[in-house]
Amino acid sequence: MSLSVLIFFSMLFVLVFLLRTMRIGAIVAFLVAGMISGPFILDLFQVNSTWTFLGDLGILFLWFNIGLEINMKRLWKMRRTIFGFGAAQVLMVATMLFPILVGITTWSILGVITISLLLAMSSTSEDLQLLTDRNQLNTVMGHQTFSILLFQDLLSIPLLAMLPVFAGRSLNFGATVIDVVVTSATLIFGVVIVGRFVLNPLMRRVSKLKSREAFLLVVMLNIALWAVFMDLMGLPVGLGAFLAGMLMSETIYSHQVRAEIAPYALLFLSLFFVSLGMGLNLDILLANWYIVVLGMVALVLIKFTALFMVARVRNIPLHDARLIALVLSQGGEFALLMFQTMKTSGISAVPPEHQELLTAIIILSMVSTPFLLAIHDRIMRSTKWFTRSRSRQLNGGGNNVQPEVIICGFGRVGQIIAYVLGSRKIPYVAIDLDVNAIMMGREHGYNVFYGDSTNSSVLRDFGLASRRVRAVVVALDNANTARNAVLSVRSVAPRVKIFARARNLAETRELLKDGVQEAWPETIESSLMLARGVLGQLGIADTVISKLVDEMRSENYAELDNAITDRNN
Repeated sequence: MSLSVLIFFSMLFVLVFLLRTMRIGAIVAFLVAGMISGPFILDLFQVNSTWTFLGDLGILFLWFNIGLEINMKRLWKMRRTIFGFGAAQVLMVATMLFPILVGITTWSILGVITISLLLAMSSTSEDLQLLTDRNQLNTVMGHQTFSILLFQDLLSIPLLAMLPVFAGRSLNFGATVIDVVVTSATLIFGVVIVGRFVLNPLMRRVSKLKSREAFLLVVMLNIALWAVFMDLMGLPVGLGAFLAGMLMSETIYSHQVRAEIAPYALLFLSLFFVSLGMGLNLDILLANWYIVVLGMVALVLIKFTALFMVARVRNIPLHDARLIALVLSQGGEFALLMFQTMKTSGISAVPPEHQELLTAIIILSMVSTPFLLAIHDRIMRSTKWFTRSRSRQLNGGGNNVQPEVIICGFGRVGQIIAYVLGSRKIPYVAIDLDVNAIMMGREHGYNVFYGDSTNSSVLRDFGLASRRVRAVVVALDNANTARNAVLSVRSVAPRVKIFARARNLAETRELLKDGVQEAWPETIESSLMLARGVLGQLGIADTVISKLVDEMRSENYAELDNAITDRNN
């Protein structure tokens, strides 16, 4: 057993390393690792109830992560692009696929419609990673691509709600469509209401405990409760996990939730894709390899053509339209997830052997995207026209938070800095773990969220890795916490300028050693301001006072070393 585990993780590391070098998502590595370690090649593990259980947990986490990206404010802000470009893209791809699938398969009409819609979906995880790697997420092209991916995620609600149709629970298509629309709308509005009046108060009580374990457990409980509730209603448990994610996205805790759940989600998601790879029948795939290859080529060509046409109709520049079509030309993990959900639910939209072939086609299409982009870039670099056709950068992207300044700590100092920045219309975001301070701040219009400033994942989620963040203010009153926050900031964005609050000279010098641009000791600065007022009252000229204060501040207040007897004050 131990040797099998060693071989498995060694193989997984090599695959992830090689594929990430080629800018291919880790999802493909997990799938390939599952195929190699499964019963058809190395036979390291058997597909048993344990792997099935771990795969089911992975399904819940994947649906939860998708739901976590669906935020009502974001949808409303980007509504024209999402419901215009996104809907047109899905409709065009599905329309082009429908007659082809009707002609070459014996599936039912409902099965063809569903598979057409599933194949119209792209890989959110791979595409966002590609855009980030290419530094194109904050461009016009990246904004449009993100909008399409967001619409596809939103489309997962009615697609999930339609699953009972394939189980034979409903045969009236018109009534089914009405039921799906009503169910989807009810669930979305229910999420907003429950999130505001139930989940927010509960999370506020848990957050006051300042217990990471309690915070994580309430998130897990939220996922489990909604999954069980959907199961009792006769709907897929994945829909419950999806709604749990939407619930969390509507709270001030969404960024902290994303950071806390990420390691566990990655673990279970990897196990899901490994189990999915292990379950693939390689005998069927090898016997029909030409169908898989031709299917992949056809899928990529059809999606590229449809996306390019829709983009050009919307007057998107030729260069951006071509890139959007290439980036989104693959199948996605949503279709893989739906196939697995249908298999575990005993639902047969299409024959099982056809699901195997479709899964292989989608995986191969996901592998093809980075290579197609590399070929595109090489061709375009050989022409002078390409240098004049780069995608325009945006001042804001698809994310909710696009700050120029991040404030770590929302006590009195953080609030004053937030007020000054807000008065100058400078976009900022403040982070704190004090729920009362956050709620009061939000009531007064401050852009403050629940989050741990010492957690690099939280900082990254608030946009610290973005080039638009020009400064970070560390306004925490605890010296150790402030130093940890500074170190976390530098680990994510080494070049960003950090301005910190300190209580005394000793803390100031420690922060400066850690790479802080400026650190201001409160006691000394307040003393200098008092001294300035006293000297002014005594009739000393402002120029003389300013020179004296500047001398006191020079060389990190070196002149005051001998004047202060207690370094803790």
